[in-house]
Amino acid sequence: MNTLILISVLPIVLLYLGLYKAKNALLPVTVIGLLVAAGLAVAQWNSNAQPIYHDMMLFDRYAIAFSVITIVSTILIVLLSKGFFERISEHVAEYYAIMLFALAGIVVMVSYYNLVMLFIGIEIMSVSLYILAGIRKRDVASNEASLKYFLMGAFSTGFLLFGIALLYGASGSFNLAVIRDYTLTHPRNIDPLFYVGILMIIVGLCFKLGAAPFHFWTPDVYEGSPSLITAFMSTVVKTAGIAAFLRLFSACFASIADFWMPVLLVITVVTLFIGNITALYQHSFKRMLAYSSISHAGYLLFAIVALGTASANSVFMYATAYSIASIIAFGVLILVQQQSGSDDFDSFNGLGKSNPFLAFVLTIAMLSLAGIPLTAGFIGKFFMFSGAISRYHIWLVVIAVINAIISIYYYFKVIIAMYFRNTAERVALAVPGYFGFVLGLSAFVTILIGIYPGIISNFI
Repeated sequence: MNTLILISVLPIVLLYLGLYKAKNALLPVTVIGLLVAAGLAVAQWNSNAQPIYHDMMLFDRYAIAFSVITIVSTILIVLLSKGFFERISEHVAEYYAIMLFALAGIVVMVSYYNLVMLFIGIEIMSVSLYILAGIRKRDVASNEASLKYFLMGAFSTGFLLFGIALLYGASGSFNLAVIRDYTLTHPRNIDPLFYVGILMIIVGLCFKLGAAPFHFWTPDVYEGSPSLITAFMSTVVKTAGIAAFLRLFSACFASIADFWMPVLLVITVVTLFIGNITALYQHSFKRMLAYSSISHAGYLLFAIVALGTASANSVFMYATAYSIASIIAFGVLILVQQQSGSDDFDSFNGLGKSNPFLAFVLTIAMLSLAGIPLTAGFIGKFFMFSGAISRYHIWLVVIAVINAIISIYYYFKVIIAMYFRNTAERVALAVPGYFGFVLGLSAFVTILIGIYPGIISNFI
């Protein structure tokens, strides 16, 4: 709980720093505060976790693990923000504060024990993201992304809210333990509205996750939002979404999986094909990453489709690998955009010769996202596929492997552009020290996990 309190107070401190023109202190205070928050979370690892505040929250190892990975991902993204927000406005304290308010909602999402807290966490996160998506006030694409995200988000929130209401109407409680007991004690006499509520919650959570067929907002919002905010959405937000999804279904609905699992199976398969096939036709690297994130939502859903004791570990491993690789990709994209003003694949032509370091780390990220061995992405897919095989979803794994092969094509497009397409006019990109640190560290961790997955494979 101390972690949530600190992350909630820190944005207010930053706003006061901005008020008193202490701009140079904003980034260090943010990073130090987040490091302390992560340390406070880890310090609770061996505590005997029990639901607190009238069973509203539960900071168990599951919540701690996902809180830490979202905080660490936020730190890496914040380090990439130096000089980024200044190009948009001189009032940068507000942007850091809003990001941290979103992170506070995310911590609530991964540690809730009551459906009311799940809804509150999602809304805190979502409202913050609506604002961040449109921070480029004079950019039509950014304004459109913010409006579209708001409208579609409000629509999905309605599904989520009414789904929660139907669960409450049937079980008489928002508490996860009570809802679980309701499904166990009424195996053949469950209210039909309870099932309707589950379906509505699936719609709401799949929207937040960017899973098909509720993905229509994702490409335009990802493309129109500033690249740094898109990086935050595609990593921290997606990790929180799948963590909240898994906690709810593993805690409450495992005993009635025969009802909802076929629905999620269809969603998973459709998500994989739509994400991967559509990504093949993109000319924009940023928009390709948007459709790529849709396909990765499909892989993340494997842990719920093949629900079991290893699901939490599988999600944690995959989300960690995906987040690190995506941060590298967006970090390099930000630098390329600043030089060329474009995010097309052609903007990366000759990068291997002019900036070997950037080309190298981006290659590692693409290999990891494609699931190539000796990278963290391969280990993440291995965990997901192993869980599905253990539940005898062999055909689902075959479909996933086919989609993984498809993804190699569009991930290798940027590698080919960097190393095999030269441009005589390319000037070497200046890589700031903080960018070099984040990109180098992330690439190192990607390879380290790929070689020694035991470092985090049994973290939860």
